[in-house]
Amino acid sequence: MVDLISLYSKRILALAADIPHTDRLAEPDATATKRSPLCGSMITVDVNVHRGRITQFGQDVKACALGQAAAAVLGEHAVGLSLDEARAVREDLRAMLKEGASPPDGLFEKLKLLEPARDYKNRHASIMLAYDATVEAMESIGAQLCADG
Repeated sequence: MVDLISLYSKRILALAADIPHTDRLAEPDATATKRSPLCGSMITVDVNVHRGRITQFGQDVKACALGQAAAAVLGEHAVGLSLDEARAVREDLRAMLKEGASPPDGLFEKLKLLEPARDYKNRHASIMLAYDATVEAMESIGAQLCADG
């Protein structure tokens, strides 16, 4: 029980309660929806991209507190991300959860709060949803629009 309590810490719950960019975009360049088949969590992400970087971001988050917290961290920093940066943070988060790697640093250092979730494999998919959807949305726009530049 103590492990579960630490997993849903006050800081994680505070993030989950304050998710940025929860309004869907009226005219997105791309949209992607990801769902965790294990728990039913689902996140839809809308992006507008100009010169390879996200200029507008919206997300509809229907996930557990861990998925919400992860989406909140992404929402704080999504505007301005390139496809390569979105891929890098996604892979850093995945490595933290699945391989015991160090948490992401820099803009995404708050993801360290989710480190205790590495022991709960059934939560990994929910935590990854916003990042997977963002990368998929950017990739769907096309390599030319999403190239760094």
